Amino acid sequence: MDMYQKRKIRAEKKMKSEDEKWFPKISISWYPGHMAKTKRQIIEDLKLVDVIVEILDARIPISSQNPDIQKYIKEKDKIQVLNKCDLADDTATNNWVKYFKKNNIPAVVTDSNSGKGIRDVIKMIQIVAKESKEKYAQKGRVGKNIRVLVLGIPNVGKSSFINRISKKTSAKVGNKPGVTRQKQWIRVEEGIELMDTPGVLWPKFENETVAMNLAFTGTIKDDVLEKTEIAFELLKFLVNNYKTNLSERYKLENKIDEIMNSTEDIDDNDKYLSILDTIAKKRGAIVSGGRVDYEKVSNILLDEFRSGKLGKITLERIN
Repeated sequence: MDMYQKRKIRAEKKMKSEDEKWFPKISISWYPGHMAKTKRQIIEDLKLVDVIVEILDARIPISSQNPDIQKYIKEKDKIQVLNKCDLADDTATNNWVKYFKKNNIPAVVTDSNSGKGIRDVIKMIQIVAKESKEKYAQKGRVGKNIRVLVLGIPNVGKSSFINRISKKTSAKVGNKPGVTRQKQWIRVEEGIELMDTPGVLWPKFENETVAMNLAFTGTIKDDVLEKTEIAFELLKFLVNNYKTNLSERYKLENKIDEIMNSTEDIDDNDKYLSILDTIAKKRGAIVSGGRVDYEKVSNILLDEFRSGKLGKITLERIN
C-alpha cells in the first residue's frame, strides 16, 4: 500500500462522525460450522463438571472472554487464568487479579510456556472445589473426583496450559457413565480430573475495540482483516501508552515527540503515519524509489509486539 492509498484511507476516516470509531467490516465467513457445533458441545459438557477454568490472554483479559459462553457458566465455580503473563505489563496484570478478586472470581497468573503459575492453578481448583466435595460427602460419595472443564478462545495458550498441567504423561481416565465415547478425562492430580475443549470464537463482534484487540494479538487471523490497518491502529495505541517501548526498540530517541508535537498543519493520523515511516526506514522496509513498504513494516510491528520483543505490553488496563 503506497502513501497515496494510506492518505486516501485517512481522508475517508475523517469523514466519519467524531464519536464513531472506524473499523474494517468483518465477514462472518470466518466463523465456520464446526465452531457452532463445538459451542453446543461445550454447553452440554458444562452439566458434567464442577469447576470452570477459563484461560485468558493477560494482555486482553476482557476481550479474550467468549460472551457466548459466559451466560452458560454463571452458576459454576470459575477460575480465571491470566496466561501469557510473560508478554503482559506486570502492574496491569496485578491490577486485573485484584479486579477479578473484587468481583468474587479467583484469578491466577500463568506462563504456560515456562510452567509459571501452573501449581497455583491446581491449588486454586482444590480451594474452589472444597464446597463441591463437601456436598458429595454429604451424599455418601466420599472420594469422588472433582471434574474441571478448561475453556479458552483460540490463541490464548490453552494447549500449552493443558500440556503443562497434565504433564503430558498423565493417565487418561477414559469414558464415564453418561459421557459420550469421544470424551476423555485426564487425571492431573489426586482427586482432580480435567477435560479440554476446543477454542471457540463468537460469530459477531458487537464491540469494535474487542475485535481490534483480538486482531492485535493474532486471535483473528491476519488474512481476515487488512494487516496494514491493524498495524497502524496498534502503532497509535503504543505511541499513546508505551512510547518508551517503541523508542527503545526502533532507536527513535526523541523522534516520536518531535513528530507528535509538530506545529505543522497536519492531522494526528498523518503524524502517526510519519512515525511508521520512520520505523520503516530504520528497519529497511523501503522499496524502489524510496517508498515505504507498508506491508513489510506492518509485519515487523505486529510480529515484534506478539513475540514480546517490544516489551511487556497490556492492551486492556484497569485505571
